[in-house]
Amino acid sequence: MKIGFITSILDDYSYEEMIDTAACLGFDCVEAACWPAGNAERRYAGVSHIDAGRVIEEEAYRKHILDYAKEKQVAISALAYYPNTMDADPEKRNENIGHLKKVIKASALLGVFMTTTFIGRDQNKTVEENLELFDTVWPDIIRYAEEHRVKIGIENCPMLFGPDQWPGGQNLMTTPVIWRELFRRIPSENFGLNFDPSHFVWQGLDYIRPIYEFQDKMFHIHFKDMKLRKDKLSECGSMAYPLDYMTPKLPGLGDVDWGKFVSALTDIGYEGYACIEVEDRAFEGSREKVRKSLELSKRYMEQFI
Repeated sequence: MKIGFITSILDDYSYEEMIDTAACLGFDCVEAACWPAGNAERRYAGVSHIDAGRVIEEEAYRKHILDYAKEKQVAISALAYYPNTMDADPEKRNENIGHLKKVIKASALLGVFMTTTFIGRDQNKTVEENLELFDTVWPDIIRYAEEHRVKIGIENCPMLFGPDQWPGGQNLMTTPVIWRELFRRIPSENFGLNFDPSHFVWQGLDYIRPIYEFQDKMFHIHFKDMKLRKDKLSECGSMAYPLDYMTPKLPGLGDVDWGKFVSALTDIGYEGYACIEVEDRAFEGSREKVRKSLELSKRYMEQFI
């Protein structure tokens, strides 16, 4: 198993500074953020350490990306872009799908062959209505990925935190029940998961059992923790905005049992990439705090890997 981090936390770093940081801290890999530059609709989005369009168009740029990472001995685990490809606004939806396809193609050209993303969701429609929308949007995306030999790892974050994503959230790929249905609808070897156990903590789901059932779909892993605030939950209940009763934390500072989680990954023989995702507000505000968050997370996870 190879430890890295998703680079969106280094939002003001250049590509070279980001790779230098990963190398200096001893990380094996990075999940490189590839949003359209400057297009941030939420926290941790809008970061572009690799410009997918330039990768496609400029051989020299493509060579520089690969040569610099190789020189620093840092692998690129995936190209990351997490939009809402099933947005209620057709223009936004098409724009997001268009860029996702660029990222998929860039992933192939760089020899990464992995793209991490969301399924998306129309937050004002039912699950059943969104399944119908999935059938119109995703077969074409997966076909495109297959043509380029790129695997698509879908993160299981519900993208439901506050009023902006209310009531249904902006990502359909949230539970094992829905995973089974989506994999049934698109039974492709290129369609799988970027599994993050933290999102199962606040939903009250078992984050160990799915590792065994979906072992062939575990394309990529996220290491992020979640603290369930039971004192808050007892006051506002599970129907409140999730951020009213849960807090994203660094690995080891929340409620995920990382020993059991990594043990299950070793049981299935997972030897792929596992990237720390920092969304802990206690470690924001300066480059020093962000760097510390990566150092602490890596040190903690290395006791299991």
